[in-house]
Amino acid sequence: MNKKEETFRKMISDNEHRISSICRYYSSNDDDHKDMYQEVLINIWKSIDSFRGDAQLSTWIYRVAVNTALSFVNKEIRRQKLFLDQKDPGLQNLVDVDENSSKEKEKLFQVLENEINQLSVIDKIIITLVLESVNHKEIASVIGITEPNVRVKIHRIKNELKEALKNV
Repeated sequence: MNKKEETFRKMISDNEHRISSICRYYSSNDDDHKDMYQEVLINIWKSIDSFRGDAQLSTWIYRVAVNTALSFVNKEIRRQKLFLDQKDPGLQNLVDVDENSSKEKEKLFQVLENEINQLSVIDKIIITLVLESVNHKEIASVIGITEPNVRVKIHRIKNELKEALKNV
């Protein structure tokens, strides 16, 4: 096994969950998820030699995964839907649903999913990275905006989502 292949295998094993999560957010079914995951792996393999180390490896992998996901679903990106999993622990950071019954929780998650899908492309990317517990500095690097701007955007997105859930 050559050095590039070793590096690639280590990168993938260390970041498998990150890649899979991004693909899950941008795919509506298991087949699309698998196809998108494979496409991300191909793009990481093709780009591995161009990784300069300017950013953290995890940030670079998020960037490749997000860009691949966006390319994969490029039909009409504005209408691209994100698909949330109610079991995702990151969702608990957005909404406090512990007090609600399972039917109420289901309705809240449907509203949340609909609201997230109405966000701009950048805001969708930001919120998916927040759900993955990516820190503000990494999000800024992935998106290409300043860290203070990321904090402001996250605050506004969360307030917008919480406001929408109050009306449920």
